[in-house]
Amino acid sequence: MDLNLKGQIALVTGGSRGIGRAVVSALGRQGAEVMINYRGNHEAAEASLKQLRVEGGSGELHPFDVAVESQVEEAVKKIIDQHKKIDILVNNAGVTSDNLLVRLKDGDWDQVLGTNLKGTVHCTKAVCRGMIRERYGRIINLSSVVGLTGNAGQSAYAASKAGIVGFTKAMARELAPRGVTVNAVAPGFIDTEMTAKLSAKAHEEYLHSIPLGRLGTCEDVAEAVSFLVGPGAGYITGQVVSVNGGLYM
Repeated sequence: MDLNLKGQIALVTGGSRGIGRAVVSALGRQGAEVMINYRGNHEAAEASLKQLRVEGGSGELHPFDVAVESQVEEAVKKIIDQHKKIDILVNNAGVTSDNLLVRLKDGDWDQVLGTNLKGTVHCTKAVCRGMIRERYGRIINLSSVVGLTGNAGQSAYAASKAGIVGFTKAMARELAPRGVTVNAVAPGFIDTEMTAKLSAKAHEEYLHSIPLGRLGTCEDVAEAVSFLVGPGAGYITGQVVSVNGGLYM
């Protein structure tokens, strides 16, 4: 499908690896110029940019911590000063700190909520001002199947991803009159560095629970994001698109 994103500027947070890198590549292949955000792993970010360019796309690296509002505002200002606009925002940056609630430290909770939920808020707030002026924009927030179903040992992660669903719907209502759509994508169990840490037993149990019988790929998620930011999804807003192989119906 030709999504025709030529001339559009996209900002992808957490774009250095995993789902974020796949989204960067997918948007770049469709012609968007991609601003790749990362926090600390410069080597991984450089690899993401290299992959983008090898595939014929163009973009830049923008290091900042989404959890720090001042850094977000400074980076967004820099991008807009240079490129005049941001058409697409993909809020993908995320962390997890898995533990039973009785063992979870306040600092771990704050880090997960600060990056996943507050980071999404910071970036959306900074970017949507320009989208409102342009009366056009596409915002995609990465939630998770865990935000819809919950999961033992992931209370902070589940809370952050559930919060993203509510935030998505609220922003969809706020921004719709200005021509800006806001949607969420909720991946299931995707083959990433995070799921690679699962034990063989846990991996097998998850496979049995997925009707399609396999873990998803980062590209599966990126294709859903690509559709939602494209012209064919202009009448879709406030929705949560589950990419999970039928795990949660």
